[in-house]
This record gives sequence, structure tokens and C-alpha cells, in this order.
Amino acid sequence: MRNLLLLVCAFAWQSQQLEAQQLPNILWIVSEDNSPYIGCYGDSLATTPNIDQFAKEGHLYTRAYANAPVCAPARNTIITGVYANSNGNQHMRSNYPLSDTVRFFPEYLRTLGYYCTNMSKKDYNTSTTDAFWNESSREAHYANREDGQPFFHVVNTSISHESSLHRVLPDSSLIHRPEEMVLPPYHPDSKEIRHDWAQYYDRITLMDQRVGEILKELEESGQAENTMVFYFSDHGGVLARSKRFVYETGTHVPFIVRIPEKFKTLRPSEVGEAVDELISFVDLAPTMLSITDQSIPDYMQGRAFLGPKKTEEPENVYMFRDRMDASHDLIRAVRNKKYRYIRNYLPYEIYGQYIEYLWKAPSVSSWEQECTKGNCNEAQMTFWKQKPKEELYDTENDPWEVNNLAENPEYESVLVEMRAANRAWVLNIGDTGFVPEQMLLDEVNQSTTAAYDLMRDGTFDLESILNWADQSSGSADVDFYLKGLKSEEAPIRFWATVGLRIHQDQLKKKHEKALKRVLKDESHDLVVVAAETLYLQGETDLALDAIKRVLNQTAKPFSRARALSFIREFEIADDTVKATVRSTYNNSIERDRFRYDLLASEALMRKWGVSAR
Repeated sequence: MRNLLLLVCAFAWQSQQLEAQQLPNILWIVSEDNSPYIGCYGDSLATTPNIDQFAKEGHLYTRAYANAPVCAPARNTIITGVYANSNGNQHMRSNYPLSDTVRFFPEYLRTLGYYCTNMSKKDYNTSTTDAFWNESSREAHYANREDGQPFFHVVNTSISHESSLHRVLPDSSLIHRPEEMVLPPYHPDSKEIRHDWAQYYDRITLMDQRVGEILKELEESGQAENTMVFYFSDHGGVLARSKRFVYETGTHVPFIVRIPEKFKTLRPSEVGEAVDELISFVDLAPTMLSITDQSIPDYMQGRAFLGPKKTEEPENVYMFRDRMDASHDLIRAVRNKKYRYIRNYLPYEIYGQYIEYLWKAPSVSSWEQECTKGNCNEAQMTFWKQKPKEELYDTENDPWEVNNLAENPEYESVLVEMRAANRAWVLNIGDTGFVPEQMLLDEVNQSTTAAYDLMRDGTFDLESILNWADQSSGSADVDFYLKGLKSEEAPIRFWATVGLRIHQDQLKKKHEKALKRVLKDESHDLVVVAAETLYLQGETDLALDAIKRVLNQTAKPFSRARALSFIREFEIADDTVKATVRSTYNNSIERDRFRYDLLASEALMRKWGVSAR
């Protein structure tokens, strides 16, 4: 009997091994911060022989998109198969928990026996830290797996990261020549901008060399014929108006898949042919489950674009942008094969809000200085102005997206259709971004419930909140917003206050009186917006007193960050404000990379020449 049991176990083990051998190995090569400035995508300036050859051996996707134009929210979306703004993990950066419903997709691969490794960047923008990798480190590698075990391996390369522009190299050391750069129409022609573009193309070339090394290593391992290889960037980039912005330059990514002969039934086209299919990062998790023939959990919000679970191509893909470091914003975007629609919910925030990390590139300061000196045309000046409520671009005829068609009556039907698509998507995914971050965080901490769940358990009525967000920049009847200020729901009061901020040039005494009452609201997000509006109405002392009270609330870091952005934007630098910023900074015990209120305080003190002590 014992021998029979051993025989059965041995047969089961052999069957499992045989089944594992039929599963493809999966290798991801992920570069950082680069748009498709690559030869195989038609870029004549690029020097990328390895990726170009790889494209000839695989399938080049022409319409692949990051759902967020910055790394951490994009990676949160990738690893979960849920939009980061549905998870509550869209703010750059933040550290909030995932719902227990949402899992990291490599966990599902491990149940099939996959050896899952990551070399080595994670940056998933969440405090959830389940050990879902077999190994995640600089030494993690598929070579460490058991014999016959399938692998899923991620190699991240930071060679093309934004930080590569922070150290200026001499012109003589550059491969690509600054004078040969073709500048986008929104960039003025300055020495620094040309230099940054050339230095960036050099980094793309170095990144391409690294991709070649990884592919060569796979060949030498003897596993190339068993391995599906994916190459893509984590979002677009990297010069200003690309990374962090929901334009083509911030969200369109290179994306190439090579599928070996033994898995040719998974190929989306003939080898070497381009694939003109809309895909986005939220689709990656379900696609990985599909090519390993697993069921796709209902909570995943993307769709499989390869494998037996593949579904029809969507009409649109969707993007989002919220807080970036200490700068608050709320932007949603819809992209179909011809048009890009952008909805700016806080249009009074200029595009070029100060972000310290962005300003480390010489090209950004150069752009700002050129416009200050009067050397910029209208397209170049737009970055430094307040935003329109809506943007619409014909990306086929306007690839740099500078000609906004939203006010053109010839495109009214397109605008209406894409506006409706955006609204439906926001409601469908339970978008957490319409509740101000501090307000949402307070509720998460108080209820110990993830933001994803708060949007589904009745805590927030998203449809009502969205109605007010939509109307905040629409109604010319400013009396309408007074009704919202009386709501018991803090998010609705917030959007009513935003409405008065947007229409501040139409306010009367009764509106100012209502805003003064808002200064006493328990939500400090409202207080800051009301204070900004009153400041613009000439109530400067009252407004600054309110701002100082917010700055003294050390337990409200993101409301404080809003207040500090206001101080920077309006260049408020009287001695009492300086003293408040310094004292509140010094009274904050906690110091970590997520305290953007403190980082913003430091930046202001440097600007003022004020020491911390």
C-alpha cells in the first residue's frame, strides 16, 4: 500500500512538472521615464539598435499608455490591476493601505508554481507590504529557481530616469548634439533646453544598451525559447510637460512583446508587425493571468489583451493625475485612437506648479526665465497660466497637443462623448480623488478602512460629490454654490468652495460673508480654498490669519501643503508668515519622505534665505 501511495505521489509530481513546463516564463524589462523616443517608433534622433532589433522579433504596440504619468501611481496600477485612483493610492507619493479585496498579481502566479523575482524597484505607493515576491533585491534572479520551475522576473533600469538630467554634462561629452534637437512647440529655444534634450537622448541610448545586455543574458541562459519578454517604460518623460502631465508625452509609452515559437498561439500579429490596439497598464495584471490560463478576479479593472481570456479592445483608455509632491491638482483624461480629452477640476491651479524635484532640471528654470523675459509665444506661455476647464486634442494632426479644440463647435459631439466617458469611468471605478486627500486620510485612519472600501460602503456618495465637482467650474450662477456650503457632507462643501474660487471675479458681499464662515470649517482643505478666494478679494489679513492657523495644524500635513502652495504661488513673504512656516516646521517631530508639507516648508525657507533654527 505504501509503495502504491509513493507511486501516486510521484505521478502527481511528474504531472505538475509537465504542466509547469507548458507555462511560459515571463520576463519584464522596465525602463523609467521615457516616451517612445526610440528608433523603431520612428524617432530619427534616437540611437536604439537593441530595442529596434527586439521589435523586429516581436510585436510593437503603437497605442500603449500608462494610466498615471508618474512612477508610483503607475506601478500601483500595474501590480494590482486596479487604477491607483480607485485604490486611493494615486497621490505622488503616499503610503495608504490597499483593500483586503485587492491583491498583488504575482501572488496568483506563485500559486501556479512560478518563481517570482524583482530586480529591484517596487515603489507601489502603498503601505501594504505582503511578501509576494520570492525575492526582491539587486541580486534577485530567475537563475535562483528550482530546476524546471517557471519564472516571472522583472528587471528595472533607471538609466533614463528624470534624475539623469540633474547633473549637467559638458556639451563635448554628449553623443547627441544639442543643435540637432527638434524641440516641441511648447518649449522655447534655449541653450539649457536643447542641452537637456540631447543629454536625455544619450540616456535613452545607454538604456538601450542595458536592454541588450538583459536579452543577451536570457539567450545565454538557454531560456529564450521558453520566455515571453515584455519591454515597456513605466510612463512617459522626461522634460517638463511630459512626466506628471496627462498628455501624450507623459502617458504614451513604448511597449514591445516577444513571444517564442512554442507559444505562437498567443501572438497578436505576425512577428515584426505593429499592433494598433489600445492597451494601458491596468490591463497588465489580467493579461498575465490570461497567458497563464488563470481566472481573472472580478475586482480587476483592466482587461486581458493576450491569451485565452483576451477580450475586445476598448474604445478608450483612461488617465489620472492628483497631488504631485506638495502640489495639489485633480485631472482626469480619456484617450481614444484619435482624440485626447482632459478634464481639469481645479483649473485655477497653473500647469507649472512648483515641484522641487522637477525644478532640478536646468531646462525647467530656463523655460520659466525665457517666458518671464518675454521670449515665449502663446503655446510656450500656456504652461505658466491657469488651465481651461476642458481640453480636447486631435492627436493625429496635433501630436504635441497644443491646439485645444474644446471651444471649437465643430468638435462638440466629440467633446460631449468623451466627457460622458470620463464621468462614467470615474463612477465605475469608485474614484477616490474627488474627496480631498486630507479628508480621505482622516476617514481612513478613523475607520481603519482602506479608501477603496470607503467608496463602496456608503461612507461617501461619489455621484453627488462628482455632480458638485462638475458644477464647480460650470455654473455662472454663483448663488448656486451657497447651497453647497450648507451641506453636511464635507466633500460637497469643498467643491462648493472651489466653485466660488473659480468664479471669484463674480463674487458679491454675500458670497464673501459665506466664505468667512468657511474659515471656521472643521475641514482645513476648505479653509485654504476659502482663504485664497478672500485674499483675491482683498481680505488679505483675514486670509493670512486663516492660512497661519492651518500651518499650525501639524496633524494635517496635506492641508498644510495646500496652504504652503498658496504662499509660494502668491509670493507671500511677510515676516509673520515666515515665522509661522519656520516654527511649524521646527515643531514637527516626524521627518520622512511622505511629509511634503515639511519639504515645502524647507523649500520656502531656502527661497527666503531663512534658517530653520
